[in-house]
Amino acid sequence: MTAKLVTVQRHIMEQQEKYPEATGAFTHLLQDLLLAAKIITREVRRAGLQNILGLTGQTNIQGEQVAKLDEFANDTIRRAMDHGGHLCCMASEENVDVIPIPERYPKGRYVLLFDPLDGSSNIDANVTIGTIFSVYRRVSKGTDGTVEDCTQPGTKQVAAGYILYGSSTMFVYTTGNGVHGFTLDPTIGEFLLSHENIRCPRKGKIYSVNESNYTHWDDGTRRFIDYLKETNPETDRPYSLRYVGSLVADLHRTLVYGGVFLYPADRRNPRKPKGKLRLMYEANPAAMIMEQAGGRASTGTERILAIVPEELHQRVPLIVGSQDDVELYEKFVSGGKAEEGR
Repeated sequence: MTAKLVTVQRHIMEQQEKYPEATGAFTHLLQDLLLAAKIITREVRRAGLQNILGLTGQTNIQGEQVAKLDEFANDTIRRAMDHGGHLCCMASEENVDVIPIPERYPKGRYVLLFDPLDGSSNIDANVTIGTIFSVYRRVSKGTDGTVEDCTQPGTKQVAAGYILYGSSTMFVYTTGNGVHGFTLDPTIGEFLLSHENIRCPRKGKIYSVNESNYTHWDDGTRRFIDYLKETNPETDRPYSLRYVGSLVADLHRTLVYGGVFLYPADRRNPRKPKGKLRLMYEANPAAMIMEQAGGRASTGTERILAIVPEELHQRVPLIVGSQDDVELYEKFVSGGKAEEGR
């Protein structure tokens, strides 16, 4: 039986039809984002030929070196999204403050938060990178968006997704009705449905973590990793280590194959005592996607989506993946013994 041909635009429209009160603004918002994804894809594919690799010489709000492609992606998303009349504001990992919608353009009721090019430190090595995003509804009064609109708990997300720039370009998103993936066919310039209703396996055999930080983790995290590396055929161990170093790439593999991705807190680094990854730009969208696919996302002690944000660039530990694997991690962190995990 031949698979049906469904473009992402058609899929979004079909999802919209489930809500009689929908105005179409959200659909157009995602279409604008897809345009930005195509432009970024073009530049990523030609990066080595256009002097767009390397660093700009600037640092972002996180104190990190800004890559040229990172800056290009940030600017492309902003310019694709600021004039459609669907947003009241935006916020980016690369910008200190909320990004206002210019006065000359109409304002909408949605808020877009995004990491324009996750994994940008890997760009020059031609490693898979991606864009990750969240969409919220405005909660403040008036027409212009505020910090209040951009610091809502993850449970308030109306959509989340990522664009993966790898061997192919993929757009994966959820609006709270499952997770669906679309692959860009460059010959026709369309994203076509390739992964319908993605489900993360209940348990995996892969763990993904930067193990060079081992000595700087808490005892529970170290014991958990040691446990996964032990040989025990009865509990399908040892697990295999797979770590790309681009959240979107590691998240996508974990979503499809199962297992667990970890970025716990780093006790040696005063800038990252609560973890490295950003709640609003990375952890919340990753958590919504994984939960919608049947997985779990946690700091180790609390559900990611339940966290009430304290600031725009807040950092948190992120443990995300298969339901059973994340729950097992939580047992170790809570002081449970390895025997309890078994």
